[in-house]
Amino acid sequence: MSDTVNARIEDEINNNDVVVFMKGNPMFPQCGFSATVVGVLTHMQVKFKGIDVLQDPEIREGIKAYSSWPTIPQLYVKGEFVGGCDIIREMHEAGELQALFGDKAIAFSEA
Repeated sequence: MSDTVNARIEDEINNNDVVVFMKGNPMFPQCGFSATVVGVLTHMQVKFKGIDVLQDPEIREGIKAYSSWPTIPQLYVKGEFVGGCDIIREMHEAGELQALFGDKAIAFSEA
């Protein structure tokens, strides 16, 4: 991965409290896994930034190398890699995602 791609990824992760590297965008996810993560965050009313990896092949491959995680989507909270779709869904169902957002002082509303 080039230093430029790494710097772009770090910039997004460090300058946004909640970031999802995903296929598509939050308004129009392009895969079921990305749609699931968007659905969880939307249900929790968490403000997040979606990065469409389909628009930039360097970011698509770079984020996998950055996290050492082979799949998309990827959720980052306050600079920390949390996981992909299955992990996010399981954490949400167990109440662990809500706890993580609370620990990281991320505002959300239980709607």
